[in-house]
This record gives sequence, C-alpha cells and structure tokens, in this order.
Amino acid sequence: MVLLNIQINNILAALPRSDGFSVETRTIYISGGVIASVGEKPEGFLADREISGENRFAIPGLINSHTHAYMSLLRGCADDMPFNDWLFNRVLPLEEKLEGEDFYWGTMLAVCEMVRGGATAYMDMYIAPEHSARAAHDSGMRAVLTRGLIGDSRGDEGGLRRLREAERDMDSFAGCDRLTFMLAPHAPYTCSPDYLGAVAERAGELGIGIHTHIAESAAEIETIRERYHCTPVEMLEKAGLFDAHTAAAHCVFLTDSDIDIFHDKNVSVLTNPVSNMKLGNGFAPVPKLLKKGVNVALGTDSAASNNNLNMLRELGYLTLVHKGQNRDAVSVSAAQGLGIATKNGAKALALENTGELKAGMKADLAILDLNSVTLNPRSDLISALAYAACGSEVETVIADGRILMENRELKTVDEGRVIFEANRIYERIKTK
Repeated sequence: MVLLNIQINNILAALPRSDGFSVETRTIYISGGVIASVGEKPEGFLADREISGENRFAIPGLINSHTHAYMSLLRGCADDMPFNDWLFNRVLPLEEKLEGEDFYWGTMLAVCEMVRGGATAYMDMYIAPEHSARAAHDSGMRAVLTRGLIGDSRGDEGGLRRLREAERDMDSFAGCDRLTFMLAPHAPYTCSPDYLGAVAERAGELGIGIHTHIAESAAEIETIRERYHCTPVEMLEKAGLFDAHTAAAHCVFLTDSDIDIFHDKNVSVLTNPVSNMKLGNGFAPVPKLLKKGVNVALGTDSAASNNNLNMLRELGYLTLVHKGQNRDAVSVSAAQGLGIATKNGAKALALENTGELKAGMKADLAILDLNSVTLNPRSDLISALAYAACGSEVETVIADGRILMENRELKTVDEGRVIFEANRIYERIKTK
C-alpha cells in the first residue's frame, strides 16, 4: 500500500513536554507513515492530502494496553456476577461455543469500537490462532498479539501446542510492521512455575516480551498462597518470568515487596479500572506505583467485563477513582492519565517511536472535533479529555500514516457487515 503524504493544517495539538503536555497550534506533516515535522514544513514536502485543523484537536493515538478483542462477542452476557462465577461458570462455557471465523468478527467488532474512541494500537491476549491476527492485520490498527498460554509443566501437551500456535502466527504475519508479538502465559493460577520458566526461556530465545495477568482477584491471592506460600508476583519472579520484558495486567492486590520487584525488574503494570471495578476486585495502587517509578499503562480488558473498549471513558475513570479511593484530589492528574494512555502504553507494549506527537514518531494520532459540547468552553483541553470527553468527539484517526476513520466514517472496516456477523454469532452461542 502506498502511504500518502498528509498535511494537517494549523491544528491545536497535545505536544509532549517534560512535565506533561502543552497545547499549541501547529501544522503536522506526515510522510511514509511517520511524523516528518510538527511546525516547520520539511524541505521538498508535497502533500497528497490536506486536512483542515480548524476547530480540531490532535492527540497521540490512545493505546489500549490490555484487552481480549474477540470477547466483544460476549458483551452483556455475564453481568452482575462475582469474578469466579463470571469466569468459570459463564465466560469460559460461552467461549467453548465459539468457532474459527467467530474470533475474526469478534476482533473486528472490537476494532470498530476502539478506533471510534481514538485508539490506534492495542495489545490482545487471544485464544484462536490465525483469526485474531488476521483481523488485526486487516483492520489497519497497530497491534501486539499475544496467544494465551496455559500449561501444567514443561512437557504439557496442550501448553506446547499453544506455544507452537503462537510461533506460527509470528511467522505468518512477520511481514506486517504494524503487528508485533509477545508470549502470554495466562495467569499464575493456570500456569505452573515449571511451565512459566519454559515460556520465559522461549521468550528470551525469540527476543520478545511477556504479557500476563497478575494479582487480579482476592481468590487468586489465596490460591497462590495455598499452593506456593508466596504472592503471585513472587511466584512469577521465582519462575524467571520477569527476566523478559513483562507487561502485567490488573495488579490489584500488591504488597510493597511486590511493587519493589516490579520496579527492580522493570515490569510494566497494565491497569484496567472499569473491569476491575465492575467485577468487584478493586483498583491497582496506581499512585503508589507511579511514585515508585513503575511504568503504568491503561487498558480496557474485554467487553465481557467492561463492557466497552472506549479508551477516553477508561481515561476518565483512571483519573477519578484514585482521587476518591485515596481522598486526594490531585491523585493521578489529567496530564498523568493521558501520558499513561499514550507514551506509557507504548513503553509497556515495546512499541518503538509511537505514543507522542513529535518528529520521527510513527504517525499514530486521533483528531477530535472541538465543536463538541463536552470540549467547550476550551479552558483546558487536557483536562477535558480526562473529565468530560466521552468518545463521540473523535472525528478522524490515523495509524501508521493510514487514515482509519475520517469524519467519523470507518475506512478500513465494513462496520455494517461486522455488526451483522456479531449478531449472527450471538444468536448461535447464546444460552437459551
């Protein structure tokens, strides 16, 4: 595909600075999928497309650092249930009814929602080889794909098969620069230390990272304490998992010692405030993690537990719940939240040269309509993103220099077909 030179004229933009963001009017020049300049026109630049920045606001593309995209098919199917009942008695039985192409359409449904909310990249823990990766490829989004792994030992037949499936997807989509991969041992309670050690070793051999769930529920803490006489974090460290670049989802129940381990091992925490709140698990200690210097990124988790993938909504909760929980009105500011949802996400996902609007970075950005009532009066647009925006303000989304949505019309996905297929699948799998 030939990438266009795109010129976004005189647009208010959220630009990086050492203490957060500044909002300034600039012209953004995009060439070859990269931001060539923010301000001065590059020598010899000829625009194939010009976009007006009048009454528009450009932000770095939001990065959904943890989701299970295919589970959009299960939206609303397991609400108002305790976590263990939700997972073992409702979600897993429904997943067993899903068939090959279902995973493709479920992922595409998630893509439609994420792009409409201003996201340009996501990390997906999936269970269906080929289909989830193919959907990510077709969507035009940037994606980190991580096959969920479960195993009782190094020699576990199912665990080894899942590893082979993960590596086949890596080989199949190696030619697409937008797609990268990590290995994803599901959780401490579904993977033995022996199997975790094998996964960590293979990640090292492949030169890729680890994506996993850690310390999500009180039941998990109790289970790991009974089995291994330690915390989940301590169990994974002993297994050698943190020797690879690791992104850990949830991390609600952490001791001070756990946080020290994360800091020392450079583990990124992927916080999912809405999912954790809805399932009654609580909240990750984000202010404490930030104070310790741990990289914190933001994710939605799945639509089966959230129930949406709107990153602006997630940003709002991130910047509100810790204020209430800690009785501290300055806990996790709007600027901190936007950084967590963008550049911190890029670091957690090992995505190079994205997450900020500046020259040399990948052209991943969202453009919001400043005529939206939620963004007016225009007193502080960074605060408005966190405390007022709801997602409908997003008008245009560009990922890797390719326009995914323009004037609120999706360009790479047949949204009507996706909605039709999602409902067709639901009618087949729903409980009578």
